[in-house]
Amino acid sequence: MNTTPASQDLHTVRAFDDELAALDALLADMGRRVGDNLTQALAALDGRDRDRAQVISAADADVDALEQAVNETAVRLLALRQPVADDLRGIVAGLRCATMLERAGDYVAGAARRGLAEAAAPPGLSGASVQRMGRMVGDLLARAMRAYLDRDTESARAVWQADIEVDNVHSSLFRELLTYMMEDPRVIGVCSQLLFVAKNLERIGDQATNIAELACYRAGGETLGHTRPKHDLANYASVDVP
Repeated sequence: MNTTPASQDLHTVRAFDDELAALDALLADMGRRVGDNLTQALAALDGRDRDRAQVISAADADVDALEQAVNETAVRLLALRQPVADDLRGIVAGLRCATMLERAGDYVAGAARRGLAEAAAPPGLSGASVQRMGRMVGDLLARAMRAYLDRDTESARAVWQADIEVDNVHSSLFRELLTYMMEDPRVIGVCSQLLFVAKNLERIGDQATNIAELACYRAGGETLGHTRPKHDLANYASVDVP
């Protein structure tokens, strides 16, 4: 009996699986880099470390390069494999996920630069609240990526629901910084910069919940719709991105 055709089919399936796994590996690397950059940006903000902030800004180019690699891999898979059903949905989701991570990386770089626009914060300024918000969105992003890669819809829904907690911290921080500026006009400059930092962090949280929605779509074609819980009273300014 000639088993060559069966062997060739098996090789083809394995190669396709390897290529899909490589796409996920690129996205996982991209997510880790954005998360690491966020951690470093928060440390730079906390220490008023201009050199570290510049490193974070430059490191965003690596995130951009990974997005390009994802795009090239996905296009090649679409052209050569002509995927259907779950495979097609997974590749399309990968393209969208890369775009969301690239945007999150832009917000990280913007937060690092904005946070160092003033040399020192006034006494009692809520740097702790900024750090807390940054840790929250970093955790959401990591959880969203795990849910996406594991096709875990339950965890993805939990991330989607948790966005309201970030909004609550953001609104509280906005009111606190506004109070500082009303009480002492001399701190308007630094407080304004921190408002932009907070807004960038809030947008990173939005990208995390977008990825959580995408995880549900990838896993089973489910669309969560436009009913995401939101409670953000600080929709006050445009976002600073590169």
